[in-house]
Amino acid sequence: MSLTLCFDADDTLWHNERFFQMTQAHFATLLADYVESDHLAERLLDAEKRNLGRYGFGIKGFMLSMIETALDVTDKNVPGHVIAEIISAGQDMLAHPIELLPGVEDTIAQLAPDYTLILITKGDLLDQERKIAQSGLGEVFDGLEIVSDKSAVAYSEIFSRYETPPERTLMVGNSMKSDVLPAIEAGAWGVYIPHGMTWGIEAAPPPEGHPRFYEAREFTQLPKIIASIEHNI
Repeated sequence: MSLTLCFDADDTLWHNERFFQMTQAHFATLLADYVESDHLAERLLDAEKRNLGRYGFGIKGFMLSMIETALDVTDKNVPGHVIAEIISAGQDMLAHPIELLPGVEDTIAQLAPDYTLILITKGDLLDQERKIAQSGLGEVFDGLEIVSDKSAVAYSEIFSRYETPPERTLMVGNSMKSDVLPAIEAGAWGVYIPHGMTWGIEAAPPPEGHPRFYEAREFTQLPKIIASIEHNI
């Protein structure tokens, strides 16, 4: 029985966080007359943390958190044109083209004939479906799961649904907190591929020394890691 390979999407298969950072820089410019950019970033991150339970993950929640922060730092005196620009920036993010990360397309094509591939992503349903469709990878995957959050329970439910034993399942992603740690907790293998741009909320220390944890510098290293895992199980 071959491994089942699960993949995160944003900043694992294609660029995503850089669009958030570009929009946040524009947001700081819009509010430069009211607050310094570093303090604004802290206030925005606090708003995002508070709002995860209300809006979930994704661009729409980010946009609403920017509006809330703009109202907060200006004592509700933010000009209407600034709110309009925030909404426009969010709409631009929802329309940005998909750009695959280096080595993704060829590596996925190499793995697809021999393994069951499942895409596990979180965020807004419509936006995630758009990105998957535009990526050109949708038909390569045997399963697609869009979840509100990633936890050990969520992974266990997915593994059960696809009848894949956790010990023969691998989760690949750029987020230690969402992709690697909960998958390992659910009994699977975890491969961390750093992206270089990581949302502060997704930061977490690695499980150093854990036997089911691997780290790769590049996506193209996956076949070698998978071969090593298969040799050891």
